Amino acid sequence: MEAIKFLREKYKITPPDQSMYDAVKANWDGVAKPLDGLGWFEHVTSQIGAIEDNTNVGISKRAVIVMCADNGIVKEGISQSGQEVTLAVAQSMGRHESSVCRMASASHTDVIPVDIGIAASCKIDGVLDEKIACGTRNFAKEPAMTEKETLDAIDTGVRLVKQCKENGYQILATGEMGIGNTTTSSAVTAALLHRLASETAGRGAGLNDNGLSRKKQVIQEAIDRYDLYKADAFTVLQTVGGFDIAGLTGVFIGGAMYHVPIVLDGLISGAAALLAKRIIPGTEHFMIASHLGKEPAAKAILKEIGIKPVIHGDLAEQVQLWYFRFLILQCQYIMVIQIFHVWRWHHMNVLVKKERQIK
Repeated sequence: MEAIKFLREKYKITPPDQSMYDAVKANWDGVAKPLDGLGWFEHVTSQIGAIEDNTNVGISKRAVIVMCADNGIVKEGISQSGQEVTLAVAQSMGRHESSVCRMASASHTDVIPVDIGIAASCKIDGVLDEKIACGTRNFAKEPAMTEKETLDAIDTGVRLVKQCKENGYQILATGEMGIGNTTTSSAVTAALLHRLASETAGRGAGLNDNGLSRKKQVIQEAIDRYDLYKADAFTVLQTVGGFDIAGLTGVFIGGAMYHVPIVLDGLISGAAALLAKRIIPGTEHFMIASHLGKEPAAKAILKEIGIKPVIHGDLAEQVQLWYFRFLILQCQYIMVIQIFHVWRWHHMNVLVKKERQIK
């Protein structure tokens, strides 16, 4: 609890302005359409207005922060891919050639890839160097991170949001790249929600039955070994999490600190969002869930956080590594584009109402 106490003292947050939410919603109710006719999008735009403290909701400058890191737990045979894939995909993002970059380009969204813990000593062109270490430790043998490493990774996420805010970004999506991170996120989720590993672990990038069985075994043994059902959120993160999850936890905390709405993209960022809520309550009011994934723990995470997904598409967390990035980011950017069009309609109606009042 000492680490959580330290973080709560360091990162102070103020809630979104409820009166601004009500004002944006009232504007919607004044538009010539069925009441609540745009459904959840009306709530989302009102939420963004409350976060930004502005009835003139704006999300025209946007980015996705992609935390890239490797996980020592892959040594236990819980993934069908090796750690070299993490580096290869990060290099592709640095060259703006990856699927996430192509999707982002189509929606006029910037991509900010971050090396927060790739298992390679080389610098990657086009990728921010925020490396904590060259991958985490194997949590089947020892805790994945030290306390300092975990704190540094969280701080990295907070700092990146601050920089984005200063650079004019109005909304941020969360992404990650790291072989083995459906195992770390499933372990974190099982520990936080007091679930068995069999309830939270899925096939990830396409594990066969033997691989899935091994994955569940590794997670459950770690939870039992470290007594994580009784541990606080920070200890869970430090013990079975990863640098990418810790960095994204910081992004969600940073969103609450600097009043920037943050979009969840699935199980891994969902685990980070849940950690952020447990570590600093109130951060959930700055989160937007893009979609409900089909990984076993996805629905439970969103329910525990208390947020509703915009898209129900039965999307896989990882079908094939590349295709996964395409699907998830497609959901994010469809959602962002839809919100933008809804906002534009709302803004035009506000202007029309003002013109009528002047006349």
